[in-house]
Order: sequence, then C-alpha cells, then structure tokens
Amino acid sequence: MSTYISKEVGEDLARARIAGLKKMSRLRVEHIGMFYTVLRLWRDGFAVEAESTPPLRGLVDIYEGPNLLYQCLIVASGAEGGEMVYEFKRQTLAQDHAPLDFERGVDAPIGLLGKE
Repeated sequence: MSTYISKEVGEDLARARIAGLKKMSRLRVEHIGMFYTVLRLWRDGFAVEAESTPPLRGLVDIYEGPNLLYQCLIVASGAEGGEMVYEFKRQTLAQDHAPLDFERGVDAPIGLLGKE
C-alpha cells in the first residue's frame, strides 16, 4: 500500500484543517485595529492563516472573545502548512487594574467613610 498523496489532495487537506481550526478558535489577534483569527496558541508563540492575514510585526493584542488576554511583542518565525508562525519577544498578561506602586498593609482599610 502506498502512502503517497498528490499535491492537490495535500493542499485540500491543509485547507480543510485550517478551516476547522478557524471555526473552533475563539482567539483573535489585533494589529493596527484589525482582528485576525489565531489558529493555535502556545507558550512561545501563535499561528494564523497565511493566506488571509497580512504580515504582522511589532506590538499586538491577543483576545479570547471580548476579553484581552495578552499584550505581545512579536516577530515572524516562518510559514508551515498554510500557517504563519510568530514567536513572542515579550508577552505581558493583561490586568484589569493598574499595579500598585506601594505595599498595601495587611490591616489596611478597604475604604473610608466620610463625615456627614
């Protein structure tokens, strides 16, 4: 039995795999006000569809649905199997509040009551 697959069939399989990943993914990357679907995300980088996504570079935001997950500085790593792969130079977890520039005491009050 031969395991040879023609070039056309291989390309069709790659397109079908990417279409399935796009359908399942809730992750998006924002670059200059435009959103693109993230096919795969791992600790050191992510992949997007090579055909429909322009080259990305610099600072991007990664969202899961409407929630901001990361702010990242990226660099292109290469293309493989219809995907463009990017690596993180810096990946910062998004916070919903500003960091404190002082140490909060254990017994510090949560709020103050005003006088009436």
